[in-house]
Amino acid sequence: MKKFLSLALALMMILSLAACGGKEEPAPEKEPEQTEQPSEETKTGGKLVVYSALNEDNTIAIADQFKKDTGIEIEYISLGGGDAVARVQAEMGNPKADVLVGGSVDLYGSLAEAGAFEAYDSPNNDDLDTRFNDPNHFWQGWYMGVLSIIINEDRFEKELAPKGVKMPETWDDLLDPNYKNVFVWANPTTAGGAYIATACQIFRLGEDAAWDYLKELDKNVHHYYKGAGDVISPVATGEFIASIAWGHDSFKTQKEGYPLKLIIPKQTAYEIGGSAIVKGGPNTENAKVFIDWLLTKEAQELSVATSYRYPVRDDVAAPEGLPALNEVDLVDYDRDQAASMKEAVLEKFDAEITSNRA
Repeated sequence: MKKFLSLALALMMILSLAACGGKEEPAPEKEPEQTEQPSEETKTGGKLVVYSALNEDNTIAIADQFKKDTGIEIEYISLGGGDAVARVQAEMGNPKADVLVGGSVDLYGSLAEAGAFEAYDSPNNDDLDTRFNDPNHFWQGWYMGVLSIIINEDRFEKELAPKGVKMPETWDDLLDPNYKNVFVWANPTTAGGAYIATACQIFRLGEDAAWDYLKELDKNVHHYYKGAGDVISPVATGEFIASIAWGHDSFKTQKEGYPLKLIIPKQTAYEIGGSAIVKGGPNTENAKVFIDWLLTKEAQELSVATSYRYPVRDDVAAPEGLPALNEVDLVDYDRDQAASMKEAVLEKFDAEITSNRA
């Protein structure tokens, strides 16, 4: 009987709870799943917009390898150094590019002062010579180029050697009157490399003697080209016999089979090729990855192999066929002075040389 009453009471309690709308206890909330933090490798990707003052084939080689190494797609526009600087400055209110790459760091100073660049101190620049690192971290040097005298060997041997003219070895040898009208050059007012060559004469001779030199050299100049690299092809093809050009660009043309001889004279000038992050660009983090990558041994070797420029890393060899950098006699080139005197030098060159040409 007692057992029956207990069962009946239990049944009544269950029915009573159901009638009162009793609920099941909610299941405990699941802990959020722990997601694996992406590795450095998987953090890369996306794209990078680059304004490049390099030769286009060099830019393509860099873009292809950079994508393989990082997964980041480069969209690039090839521009001359001066045009690239002007474009970055014009877009400062609404930046379209992430990186400016190529061209001498002499071009970068005005943009840095205007606030166009994002400061970035790459961890990969710690072991570089200090001349390659901007003290304020607005630009990064990642290659070097040296100025050379270039000669079309075929025309030289046929036309000048029979006159007793020896292959030039120094800047002063270019003053020989036998070079009159067979020598061309780029205009320093439009070509950064030609301005560096002009400043080179000031640093090696002193200002007064340098202007005497430049005016004498002008007597041999058939005409001036707009761009520093524009002189290479007419000398390589024999349209003219001699000029002044960047060694790496000239050597590249020589490797294509042209009868082009390079002479790197004593007290030559050099450029430090730059790169910088555009402030406010759409892909700033990828831009930092790019600056770091340019300073890796692999990227430096790629630059040497495709452009014949000198590397900034000590553990990367100079281009095969060119002298090692420590064998080149470099002029004492003061970059700050070169920048501060540039406007006055170009005004004087235009007033006293180009404006007085017949």
